[in-house]
Amino acid sequence: MNEQISNAERKALLKHMILQLHEGEAPDLVKARLIQILKNVPYNDVVEVEQELINEGLPVEEVLKLCDIHTYVLEGSIDTSGQPEIPEGHPVDTFREENQALKEVVESLNADYEKVKDLKDEELVDFINKLREGFNQLMDVDKHYIKKENLLFPFLEKYEITGPPKVMWGKHDEAREMLKAANEALRETGMDKDELLVIIDMLLKPASTAVTDMIMKEEEILFPMSLETLNESEWYDIYLQTPEIGFCLYDPVTVWKPENVSTEPQTSQVDNNKVVLPSGSFTVEELTAVLNSLPVDMTFVDKNDKVAYFSQSSERIFHRNRAILQRDVRMCHPPGSVHTVEQILSDFKSGRQSSAAFWIQKGGMFIHIEYFAVRNADGEYLGTLEVSQELSEKRNLQGERRLLNYK
Repeated sequence: MNEQISNAERKALLKHMILQLHEGEAPDLVKARLIQILKNVPYNDVVEVEQELINEGLPVEEVLKLCDIHTYVLEGSIDTSGQPEIPEGHPVDTFREENQALKEVVESLNADYEKVKDLKDEELVDFINKLREGFNQLMDVDKHYIKKENLLFPFLEKYEITGPPKVMWGKHDEAREMLKAANEALRETGMDKDELLVIIDMLLKPASTAVTDMIMKEEEILFPMSLETLNESEWYDIYLQTPEIGFCLYDPVTVWKPENVSTEPQTSQVDNNKVVLPSGSFTVEELTAVLNSLPVDMTFVDKNDKVAYFSQSSERIFHRNRAILQRDVRMCHPPGSVHTVEQILSDFKSGRQSSAAFWIQKGGMFIHIEYFAVRNADGEYLGTLEVSQELSEKRNLQGERRLLNYK
Protein backbone atom coordinates (compact mmCIF):
# COMPACT_ATOMS: atom_id res chain seq x y z
CA MET A 1 0.00 0.00 0.00
CA ASN A 2 2.81 2.42 0.89
CA GLU A 3 4.45 1.97 -2.50
CA GLN A 4 1.26 3.16 -4.19
CA ILE A 5 1.27 6.56 -2.45
CA SER A 6 2.51 9.28 -4.79
CA ASN A 7 4.67 12.18 -3.68
CA ALA A 8 1.70 14.56 -3.94
CA GLU A 9 -0.47 12.26 -1.85
CA ARG A 10 2.27 11.78 0.73
CA LYS A 11 2.77 15.54 1.07
CA ALA A 12 -0.97 16.14 1.31
CA LEU A 13 -1.23 13.51 4.04
CA LEU A 14 1.74 14.95 5.90
CA LYS A 15 0.22 18.43 5.76
CA HIS A 16 -3.09 17.04 6.98
CA MET A 17 -1.37 15.39 9.94
CA ILE A 18 0.48 18.56 10.92
CA LEU A 19 -2.79 20.48 10.80
CA GLN A 20 -4.32 17.78 12.99
CA LEU A 21 -1.62 18.56 15.53
CA HIS A 22 -2.50 22.24 15.19
CA GLU A 23 -6.10 21.37 16.00
CA GLY A 24 -5.01 19.52 19.13
CA GLU A 25 -5.10 15.86 18.14
CA ALA A 26 -2.91 13.63 20.31
CA PRO A 27 0.69 13.39 18.98
CA ASP A 28 0.94 9.68 19.82
CA LEU A 29 -2.12 8.92 17.73
CA VAL A 30 -0.85 10.96 14.78
CA LYS A 31 2.57 9.30 15.01
CA ALA A 32 0.97 5.85 14.94
CA ARG A 33 -0.92 6.78 11.79
CA LEU A 34 2.19 8.24 10.21
CA ILE A 35 4.26 5.11 10.83
CA GLN A 36 1.47 2.84 9.62
CA ILE A 37 0.80 4.70 6.37
CA LEU A 38 4.05 6.34 5.33
CA LYS A 39 6.83 4.34 6.98
CA ASN A 40 9.44 6.79 5.66
CA VAL A 41 9.01 10.48 4.89
CA PRO A 42 11.57 12.02 2.48
CA TYR A 43 13.15 15.02 4.19
CA ASN A 44 12.34 17.36 1.29
CA ASP A 45 8.64 16.61 1.83
CA VAL A 46 8.92 17.88 5.40
CA VAL A 47 10.53 21.12 4.22
CA GLU A 48 8.09 21.68 1.36
CA VAL A 49 5.07 21.09 3.56
CA GLU A 50 6.34 23.48 6.21
CA GLN A 51 6.96 26.14 3.54
CA GLU A 52 3.52 25.59 2.02
CA LEU A 53 1.80 25.94 5.38
CA ILE A 54 3.47 29.31 5.89
CA ASN A 55 2.71 30.43 2.33
CA GLU A 56 -0.93 29.46 2.84
CA GLY A 57 -1.24 31.74 5.84
CA LEU A 58 -0.32 29.70 8.91
CA PRO A 59 1.69 32.25 10.94
CA VAL A 60 5.37 31.54 11.52
CA GLU A 61 4.71 31.87 15.24
CA GLU A 62 2.15 29.06 15.00
CA VAL A 63 4.53 26.85 13.04
CA LEU A 64 7.09 27.60 15.76
CA LYS A 65 4.69 26.25 18.39
CA LEU A 66 4.09 23.14 16.30
CA CYS A 67 7.78 22.58 15.61
CA ASP A 68 8.54 20.52 18.70
CA ILE A 69 5.33 18.52 18.37
CA HIS A 70 5.70 17.51 14.77
CA THR A 71 9.43 16.95 15.27
CA TYR A 72 8.49 14.45 17.97
CA VAL A 73 5.95 12.90 15.63
CA LEU A 74 8.42 12.58 12.76
CA GLU A 75 11.47 11.56 14.82
CA GLY A 76 12.85 8.34 13.43
CA SER A 77 10.43 8.39 10.49
CA ILE A 78 12.27 10.84 8.24
CA ASP A 79 14.15 9.11 5.45
CA THR A 80 17.66 10.53 5.03
CA SER A 81 19.05 7.68 2.96
CA GLY A 82 20.83 8.46 -0.26
CA GLN A 83 22.57 11.55 1.06
CA PRO A 84 25.88 12.41 -0.61
CA GLU A 85 29.20 11.72 1.07
CA ILE A 86 30.54 14.85 2.77
CA PRO A 87 34.31 15.46 2.61
CA GLU A 88 36.20 16.37 5.76
CA GLY A 89 36.35 20.10 6.34
CA HIS A 90 33.14 20.81 4.40
CA PRO A 91 30.86 23.20 6.38
CA VAL A 92 28.30 20.44 6.93
CA ASP A 93 31.05 18.13 8.18
CA THR A 94 32.06 20.84 10.65
CA PHE A 95 28.45 21.36 11.74
CA ARG A 96 28.10 17.63 12.36
CA GLU A 97 31.33 17.43 14.34
CA GLU A 98 30.11 20.31 16.48
CA ASN A 99 26.83 18.47 16.99
CA GLN A 100 28.68 15.36 18.09
CA ALA A 101 30.61 17.39 20.66
CA LEU A 102 27.36 18.95 21.91
CA LYS A 103 25.69 15.54 22.18
CA GLU A 104 28.58 14.24 24.29
CA VAL A 105 28.16 17.14 26.72
CA VAL A 106 24.41 16.54 26.96
CA GLU A 107 24.90 12.79 27.46
CA SER A 108 27.26 13.54 30.33
CA LEU A 109 24.74 15.93 31.86
CA ASN A 110 21.94 13.37 31.50
CA ALA A 111 24.04 10.85 33.40
CA ASP A 112 24.72 13.43 36.10
CA TYR A 113 21.03 14.22 36.52
CA GLU A 114 20.45 10.63 37.64
CA LYS A 115 23.13 10.84 40.35
CA VAL A 116 21.64 13.68 42.40
CA LYS A 117 19.45 11.57 44.70
CA ASP A 118 22.46 9.53 45.87
CA LEU A 119 24.67 12.55 46.61
CA LYS A 120 25.95 13.24 50.09
CA ASP A 121 25.64 16.80 51.36
CA GLU A 122 29.41 17.33 51.29
CA GLU A 123 29.49 16.33 47.60
CA LEU A 124 26.85 18.84 46.49
CA VAL A 125 29.12 21.85 45.84
CA ASP A 126 31.52 19.93 43.60
CA PHE A 127 28.58 18.34 41.77
CA ILE A 128 26.97 21.72 41.05
CA ASN A 129 30.32 23.01 39.79
CA LYS A 130 30.42 20.07 37.37
CA LEU A 131 26.95 20.96 36.09
CA ARG A 132 28.07 24.56 35.65
CA GLU A 133 31.01 23.39 33.58
CA GLY A 134 28.70 21.38 31.33
CA PHE A 135 26.30 24.27 30.77
CA ASN A 136 29.17 26.68 30.15
CA GLN A 137 30.19 24.34 27.33
CA LEU A 138 26.64 24.25 25.96
CA MET A 139 26.60 28.06 25.76
CA ASP A 140 29.14 27.67 22.95
CA VAL A 141 26.21 26.50 20.78
CA ASP A 142 25.50 30.19 20.11
CA LYS A 143 28.32 30.25 17.54
CA HIS A 144 26.83 27.18 15.86
CA TYR A 145 23.46 28.94 15.61
CA ILE A 146 24.95 32.24 14.42
CA LYS A 147 26.70 30.44 11.56
CA LYS A 148 23.38 28.99 10.46
CA GLU A 149 21.55 32.32 10.77
CA ASN A 150 24.19 34.52 9.11
CA LEU A 151 25.87 32.17 6.64
CA LEU A 152 23.60 29.26 5.69
CA PHE A 153 20.11 30.79 5.87
CA PRO A 154 20.87 33.64 3.42
CA PHE A 155 21.74 31.11 0.70
CA LEU A 156 18.56 29.12 1.36
CA GLU A 157 16.56 32.35 1.06
CA LYS A 158 18.06 32.94 -2.39
CA TYR A 159 16.34 29.70 -3.41
CA GLU A 160 13.08 30.97 -1.85
CA ILE A 161 13.38 28.58 1.10
CA THR A 162 12.32 31.03 3.80
CA GLY A 163 9.85 29.23 6.07
CA PRO A 164 12.06 26.56 7.68
CA PRO A 165 14.90 29.04 8.43
CA LYS A 166 12.43 31.40 10.13
CA VAL A 167 11.08 28.59 12.27
CA MET A 168 14.55 27.29 13.11
CA TRP A 169 15.81 30.76 14.07
CA GLY A 170 12.88 31.03 16.47
CA LYS A 171 13.88 27.71 18.02
CA HIS A 172 17.46 28.97 18.35
CA ASP A 173 16.22 31.89 20.42
CA GLU A 174 14.15 29.59 22.61
CA ALA A 175 17.20 27.40 23.26
CA ARG A 176 19.32 30.47 24.03
CA GLU A 177 16.81 31.67 26.62
CA MET A 178 16.62 28.22 28.22
CA LEU A 179 20.41 27.96 28.46
CA LYS A 180 20.65 31.45 29.91
CA ALA A 181 18.05 30.61 32.58
CA ALA A 182 19.83 27.34 33.40
CA ASN A 183 23.18 29.06 33.82
CA GLU A 184 21.68 31.77 36.01
CA ALA A 185 20.05 29.15 38.24
CA LEU A 186 23.34 27.27 38.61
CA ARG A 187 25.06 30.46 39.76
CA GLU A 188 22.82 30.59 42.83
CA THR A 189 24.68 29.66 46.02
CA GLY A 190 23.56 27.70 49.03
CA MET A 191 21.00 25.46 47.33
CA ASP A 192 20.24 22.09 48.89
CA LYS A 193 19.59 18.77 47.16
CA ASP A 194 15.82 19.23 46.92
CA GLU A 195 16.24 22.66 45.33
CA LEU A 196 18.73 21.24 42.87
CA LEU A 197 16.30 18.49 41.87
CA VAL A 198 13.65 21.10 41.12
CA ILE A 199 16.11 23.17 39.04
CA ILE A 200 17.13 20.07 37.09
CA ASP A 201 13.53 19.18 36.22
CA MET A 202 12.33 22.72 35.55
CA LEU A 203 15.37 24.32 33.85
CA LEU A 204 18.37 22.08 33.18
CA LYS A 205 16.70 19.13 31.45
CA PRO A 206 14.56 21.33 29.14
CA ALA A 207 17.62 23.38 28.18
CA SER A 208 19.87 20.43 27.35
CA THR A 209 16.98 18.71 25.55
CA ALA A 210 16.45 21.83 23.43
CA VAL A 211 20.04 21.49 22.19
CA THR A 212 19.65 17.83 21.18
CA ASP A 213 16.23 18.45 19.62
CA MET A 214 17.81 21.08 17.37
CA ILE A 215 20.55 18.63 16.43
CA MET A 216 17.89 16.18 15.23
CA LYS A 217 16.22 18.91 13.15
CA GLU A 218 19.56 19.76 11.56
CA GLU A 219 20.69 16.22 10.87
CA GLU A 220 17.38 14.95 9.49
CA ILE A 221 16.01 18.04 7.74
CA LEU A 222 18.25 21.11 7.44
CA PHE A 223 21.53 19.57 6.29
CA PRO A 224 20.07 17.16 3.71
CA MET A 225 17.93 19.99 2.29
CA SER A 226 20.89 22.37 2.17
CA LEU A 227 23.17 19.84 0.51
CA GLU A 228 20.56 19.26 -2.16
CA THR A 229 20.10 23.01 -2.71
CA LEU A 230 23.47 24.80 -2.50
CA ASN A 231 26.28 24.41 -5.05
CA GLU A 232 29.97 23.95 -4.28
CA SER A 233 30.77 27.62 -4.84
CA GLU A 234 28.16 28.67 -2.28
CA TRP A 235 29.42 26.12 0.24
CA TYR A 236 32.95 27.41 -0.27
CA ASP A 237 31.76 30.96 0.39
CA ILE A 238 30.32 29.71 3.69
CA TYR A 239 33.56 27.87 4.42
CA LEU A 240 35.65 31.02 3.89
CA GLN A 241 33.47 33.15 6.16
CA THR A 242 33.05 30.62 8.97
CA PRO A 243 36.28 31.57 10.84
CA GLU A 244 34.90 35.10 11.30
CA ILE A 245 32.31 33.62 13.66
CA GLY A 246 34.24 30.70 15.11
CA PHE A 247 33.61 27.08 16.01
CA CYS A 248 31.57 25.29 18.68
CA LEU A 249 33.48 22.81 20.88
CA TYR A 250 35.42 21.63 17.83
CA ASP A 251 38.43 22.83 15.85
CA PRO A 252 38.59 21.62 12.24
CA VAL A 253 41.90 20.03 11.30
CA THR A 254 41.29 19.50 7.57
CA VAL A 255 41.46 22.23 4.93
CA TRP A 256 38.64 21.87 2.43
CA LYS A 257 39.35 22.81 -1.21
CA PRO A 258 36.46 21.88 -3.49
CA GLU A 259 37.15 20.90 -7.08
CA ASN A 260 36.15 23.19 -9.95
CA VAL A 261 35.82 26.19 -7.61
CA SER A 262 38.33 29.00 -7.41
CA THR A 263 40.01 28.80 -4.02
CA GLU A 264 41.95 32.02 -4.40
CA PRO A 265 41.29 34.35 -1.43
CA GLN A 266 38.87 37.11 -2.23
CA THR A 267 40.38 40.58 -2.21
CA SER A 268 38.65 43.88 -2.60
CA GLN A 269 39.13 45.52 -5.99
CA VAL A 270 40.35 49.07 -5.29
CA ASP A 271 40.96 51.57 -8.04
CA ASN A 272 42.31 55.10 -7.84
CA ASN A 273 39.13 56.81 -8.99
CA LYS A 274 37.89 59.50 -6.67
CA VAL A 275 34.59 59.37 -4.82
CA VAL A 276 33.64 63.01 -5.19
CA LEU A 277 31.36 64.48 -2.51
CA PRO A 278 30.05 68.05 -2.09
CA SER A 279 32.62 68.80 0.63
CA GLY A 280 35.62 66.84 -0.66
CA SER A 281 36.71 63.52 -2.13
CA PHE A 282 38.29 60.18 -1.28
CA THR A 283 39.85 57.30 -3.07
CA VAL A 284 37.92 54.09 -2.47
CA GLU A 285 40.77 52.90 -0.26
CA GLU A 286 40.62 56.07 1.84
CA LEU A 287 36.86 56.01 2.18
CA THR A 288 36.88 52.35 3.23
CA ALA A 289 39.51 53.06 5.89
CA VAL A 290 37.66 56.15 7.16
CA LEU A 291 34.37 54.27 7.54
CA ASN A 292 36.08 51.37 9.31
CA SER A 293 37.88 53.78 11.67
CA LEU A 294 34.66 55.17 13.10
CA PRO A 295 33.94 53.81 16.64
CA VAL A 296 30.53 52.52 15.55
CA ASP A 297 29.00 49.64 13.63
CA MET A 298 27.09 50.80 10.55
CA THR A 299 24.77 48.91 8.24
CA PHE A 300 22.99 50.48 5.27
CA VAL A 301 19.75 49.04 3.89
CA ASP A 302 18.73 50.40 0.47
CA LYS A 303 15.28 51.61 -0.56
CA ASN A 304 14.34 48.06 -1.62
CA ASP A 305 15.02 46.82 1.93
CA LYS A 306 18.18 44.94 0.87
CA VAL A 307 21.38 45.08 2.92
CA ALA A 308 23.80 47.05 0.74
CA TYR A 309 26.76 47.78 3.03
CA PHE A 310 28.19 47.19 6.50
CA SER A 311 31.30 48.67 8.11
CA GLN A 312 34.15 46.47 9.26
CA SER A 313 35.59 48.23 12.30
CA SER A 314 38.08 46.38 14.48
CA GLU A 315 35.68 46.21 17.42
CA ARG A 316 32.37 44.96 16.10
CA ILE A 317 29.34 44.78 18.34
CA PHE A 318 27.16 42.54 16.18
CA HIS A 319 28.19 39.77 13.78
CA ARG A 320 28.25 40.84 10.12
CA ASN A 321 29.57 39.02 7.05
CA ARG A 322 29.29 39.24 3.29
CA ALA A 323 26.50 36.66 3.21
CA ILE A 324 24.01 39.31 4.36
CA LEU A 325 24.64 41.55 1.32
CA GLN A 326 21.51 41.85 -0.83
CA ARG A 327 19.59 39.96 1.84
CA ASP A 328 16.15 41.29 2.77
CA VAL A 329 16.63 43.07 6.08
CA ARG A 330 13.60 41.28 7.54
CA MET A 331 15.50 38.01 7.22
CA CYS A 332 18.38 39.41 9.30
CA HIS A 333 16.26 39.58 12.46
CA PRO A 334 14.65 36.96 14.69
CA PRO A 335 10.97 36.33 13.90
CA GLY A 336 9.93 37.97 17.16
CA SER A 337 11.33 41.38 16.16
CA VAL A 338 10.35 41.52 12.47
CA HIS A 339 7.21 43.54 13.27
CA THR A 340 9.43 46.31 14.71
CA VAL A 341 11.58 46.32 11.56
CA GLU A 342 8.44 46.60 9.43
CA GLN A 343 7.18 49.53 11.52
CA ILE A 344 10.45 51.45 11.23
CA LEU A 345 10.68 50.93 7.46
CA SER A 346 7.06 51.97 6.97
CA ASP A 347 7.45 55.11 9.07
CA PHE A 348 10.70 56.11 7.36
CA LYS A 349 9.36 55.56 3.84
CA SER A 350 6.17 57.52 4.54
CA GLY A 351 8.09 60.40 6.12
CA ARG A 352 6.29 60.04 9.45
CA GLN A 353 9.60 59.49 11.25
CA SER A 354 13.30 59.96 10.52
CA SER A 355 15.03 58.19 13.40
CA ALA A 356 14.45 55.50 16.03
CA ALA A 357 16.71 54.74 18.99
CA PHE A 358 17.06 51.72 21.27
CA TRP A 359 19.53 50.79 23.97
CA ILE A 360 20.23 47.42 25.51
CA GLN A 361 22.60 45.91 28.07
CA LYS A 362 24.42 42.78 26.97
CA GLY A 363 27.43 41.04 28.46
CA GLY A 364 28.36 44.03 30.59
CA MET A 365 28.07 46.42 27.64
CA PHE A 366 25.65 49.34 27.24
CA ILE A 367 24.81 49.31 23.53
CA HIS A 368 23.05 52.22 21.82
CA ILE A 369 21.35 51.38 18.49
CA GLU A 370 19.86 54.09 16.29
CA TYR A 371 18.20 53.94 12.89
CA PHE A 372 18.20 56.91 10.52
CA ALA A 373 16.11 57.48 7.41
CA VAL A 374 18.50 58.39 4.57
CA ARG A 375 17.01 60.86 2.08
CA ASN A 376 18.36 62.86 -0.88
CA ALA A 377 18.20 66.62 -1.27
CA ASP A 378 14.62 66.36 -2.52
CA GLY A 379 13.52 64.32 0.48
CA GLU A 380 13.27 61.06 -1.48
CA TYR A 381 13.84 57.97 0.67
CA LEU A 382 17.11 56.21 -0.23
CA GLY A 383 17.35 53.71 2.60
CA THR A 384 17.96 53.21 6.31
CA LEU A 385 21.24 53.48 8.21
CA GLU A 386 21.74 51.48 11.42
CA VAL A 387 24.40 52.84 13.78
CA SER A 388 25.38 50.85 16.89
CA GLN A 389 27.84 51.97 19.56
CA GLU A 390 29.10 50.58 22.86
CA LEU A 391 28.80 53.45 25.37
CA SER A 392 29.71 51.96 28.75
CA GLU A 393 32.94 53.93 29.08
CA LYS A 394 31.50 57.21 27.75
CA ARG A 395 28.55 57.03 30.16
CA ASN A 396 31.00 57.08 33.07
CA LEU A 397 32.92 60.17 31.95
CA GLN A 398 32.97 63.06 34.40
CA GLY A 399 34.57 66.49 34.53
CA GLU A 400 36.94 67.42 31.69
CA ARG A 401 40.08 66.17 29.96
CA ARG A 402 42.05 68.98 28.36
CA LEU A 403 45.51 67.36 28.33
CA LEU A 404 46.75 64.71 25.93
CA ASN A 405 46.44 61.22 27.36
CA TYR A 406 46.51 58.11 25.16
CA LYS A 407 45.17 55.76 27.81
